[in-house]
Amino acid sequence: MWVELICGLVIYRLVRRFFYDDDIFELELSDSNVLFSVAERLEKLYGGKAYVGLRIPDADTGSRQNIDMVLVTKGEAVVISVNNISGFVSIDKDKSWVCTGGHKHKTKHHPDPVAEIKQQAAILEAYLEQRGVTLPEGYLSCRVVCPNPNFRTVHSNNFPSEVMTYDQWIQLKPEPKYTFSGWIKGAFRGGKKEMQESIHQQLIFILSTAPVWDRLVLKGNKYLLGEFLEFKGKQDDTQGLRNIRRSKVGRLIIQKTSMFGLAHSKLQVLYSPRDYRSDEASASEWKEVTVRSSTEVLFQPQDSSKVRKFKLSSIVSMSLSA
Repeated sequence: MWVELICGLVIYRLVRRFFYDDDIFELELSDSNVLFSVAERLEKLYGGKAYVGLRIPDADTGSRQNIDMVLVTKGEAVVISVNNISGFVSIDKDKSWVCTGGHKHKTKHHPDPVAEIKQQAAILEAYLEQRGVTLPEGYLSCRVVCPNPNFRTVHSNNFPSEVMTYDQWIQLKPEPKYTFSGWIKGAFRGGKKEMQESIHQQLIFILSTAPVWDRLVLKGNKYLLGEFLEFKGKQDDTQGLRNIRRSKVGRLIIQKTSMFGLAHSKLQVLYSPRDYRSDEASASEWKEVTVRSSTEVLFQPQDSSKVRKFKLSSIVSMSLSA
C-alpha cells in the first residue's frame, strides 16, 4: 500500500511539474479572481463599466491608494471594496471587524472597511478634481461588498448601510435604466440629476488612463494583479522579448504555434504598441515573436513580497500599466 501511495505522489508531482505552473494552484480562490468576478456581475446587472485594480495618486501622502474598483454608469459612480473574508463577523466598539471561524479557524481583526472605503473615495474625488472634473454632489458613493459564501454576520443590524453582506449580494437583481437595486438606490436617486454627458465622458477617459496594477490572465479564467518584472529563459528568447516594456507595450497575448515534443514546443507572443489615446491597437499594429514555451514571466502579486514565476504556456494575456 505504501509503495502505491509513494508512486502516486511521485507521478502527481511529475505531471504537475511538466504540465502546470505551481503558482496557478494557489490562485483558485485568490482575491484577484473574486475581484473580477464581482466586477463582471455588476456590469451585467447594471451596465456601465467597472475599472478594476486602480492605483490612485494621493497628493497628501505622495503615495498611491489602491482601489478595488470603481463602477461607472450614466448617472452615478460607486467606489467598491471587495472584502473576501469568511467566518462569523461582528463589529467591535471601535468599528473594526472581528472574524472568527474563518481561515484556519483563527480570530482576526480587520480595520473598519467602511472608513477605509470612504477615505479611498475622498482620494479619488481629489484626483479627479486635479484632472479637471468636479463631480456633482451625491454622484460618487462607496460600498463594501462581501461576496464570500462563508461570510456570516453577528448582530447584522450593527452593520452600516454601506456594507453588502453575502445574503444581499446573491439577491441582487438587474434594474432598468442603469439604476441600482434597493441596497444602494436611496443613496443615489433622492433628487440627484443626471450627469451631463460631457462630464461623464471625461470621467470615463480619466479612469481609463489612471494608474492601475499590471494584470495577468491565466488559463482556467484566473486573474492576478501585481507588477510585471521581467522575462526569464534562454538568451535568444529573452532577446526576442526585449521590446516588451511597459513604456512601449500595453498588452500581449500568448498563442501556441507548434508542438514537437515537450522540450521543443513554441509559443507565439503577440504584442501591441502602447497608444495613450486608445485602449486597443488595430490588427495591423500587432507585432509577434516566437519563443520557447519554457520561457517564464516574473510577477510580483499585489500585497505580496514574494515574486512568482509563471510559464508563458500558462498565460493567456498580460496587460501592463503605463
